[in-house]
Amino acid sequence: MPYDPNLPAEGSPLVSAEMRGQLQGLHDLIQTGGISGAQVDSVATLDPGQPASATAGVTGQTLHFTFAIPRGDVGAQGPSFASAQVDAVTSLNPGDLAQASLTFDGSVLRFSFGIPRGFDGSPGTNGADGQPGLPGEVSQAALDAALATTSANSNGVSLLNLFVSDPPTQGELQVVANKIDELIQALRRP
Repeated sequence: MPYDPNLPAEGSPLVSAEMRGQLQGLHDLIQTGGISGAQVDSVATLDPGQPASATAGVTGQTLHFTFAIPRGDVGAQGPSFASAQVDAVTSLNPGDLAQASLTFDGSVLRFSFGIPRGFDGSPGTNGADGQPGLPGEVSQAALDAALATTSANSNGVSLLNLFVSDPPTQGELQVVANKIDELIQALRRP
């Protein structure tokens, strides 16, 4: 049965076969791509005893719903209370079920709880040691001492203090070459 937005008629009794047909018609529209979205346009509250109603319509590719639902009967006024308090919390044996009770004595709401305590037993064994942590901070003195003994320390190489003639002599060039070799040796890793 194809979907008919005029069914069920306003105020008519709902017939299950008609509703199944309408829902199947909507399903078919959605499956064929005729419907790409749905929207509830309104929900109205009816007085108790009035029949519920639902209408659906299609605009473009959007399915629109409108509902009218009767509200329930108004219940009796419940008691009011001025305060709430916990009267007791008791310790139960391990494995007992937790308990809670609630009483109302006119103006005060009272709670009582029974909570199982943990199992008593001997201490367990210590667990395995964890992974070593990262190294701690190094003081400036320790850092200076470590740097003084490293191979990349050029502090041990003295200054050249050489006056070079123009043109330089073979001896002057040899002094420069020796100083370069000394610096390279000081900067090498062992």
